Amino acid sequence: QLQASGGGLVQPGGSLTLSCAASGFTLGYYAVGWFRQAPGKEREWVSCISSSDGKTYYVDSVKGRFTVSRDNTKNTVYLQVNSLKPTDTAVYYCGADRSPYRLRVGIADYWGKGTQVTVSS
Repeated sequence: QLQASGGGLVQPGGSLTLSCAASGFTLGYYAVGWFRQAPGKEREWVSCISSSDGKTYYVDSVKGRFTVSRDNTKNTVYLQVNSLKPTDTAVYYCGADRSPYRLRVGIADYWGKGTQVTVSS
C-alpha cells in the first residue's frame, strides 16, 4: 500500500513537504510518481523519480518550484513543494510503477490515497 501525507492549508508563496510511504513492498524497486486532481479537473501528472538512477521528471508548471526525492531506507518518496500558488490547490496522490514512462501517462501498479493541499490567503 501507498499513503500520501503532508498536505495542508498554506498561504501563497508557502511550502510543504509531501510524503509517500509504502508498506508491504520495497518502494526502492519502483519509480514513484506524484499526481494531483483539482476540483472539476482531471488528474494531472506532476512529477516522478526513477528507481534505478533517481532521475527526476516534472510537468512544466512546477519546474523550479517542486522537488521530488526518495529515501529508500525509509521506503518513502518526498515532494517538496515551494512557492505555492492558488492553482496548485488539489488532492495530491502518489503512484508506484516499474516504469517512470508509464507513470507519466497515469499508469501505476500501486496507488495511494491522496492528501489535500490548499493554497489560499
